[in-house]
Amino acid sequence: MNKKILLTGAIFGITGVILGAFAAHGLQKIVDAEAIKSFETGVRYQIYHAILLLILGGTSFVTYKRKKVMFYLIVIGLIFFSGSIYGLATNDLSSFDFKAIAMMTPAGGFLLILAWMVMLIDILKSKVD
Repeated sequence: MNKKILLTGAIFGITGVILGAFAAHGLQKIVDAEAIKSFETGVRYQIYHAILLLILGGTSFVTYKRKKVMFYLIVIGLIFFSGSIYGLATNDLSSFDFKAIAMMTPAGGFLLILAWMVMLIDILKSKVD
């Protein structure tokens, strides 16, 4: 499971950097400044959670069971949160109306919060000083 978590963290990190560069250089001519700001929010949260996955995969203070729960909460949360932000920010460039799935953003954010809460609970229950 640790390798899977580490690989996913690395992939989210790589794609986060690519999407950040795309926002900074590719989107400026085709969407407005507000859309770029939103897109960058999605990138920022993707990078934060890529780092969290890398920490999670390399640590022993979270139990295997909790790591697995956190992994799925983070992956689904990022797809919902950052993915929907990417879609909404570039909505005018697509034939699909991403506004129809706008509720995915807060649902994804909630899943990300839950992942952090699972970690907090496991830390509080641990016997590590």
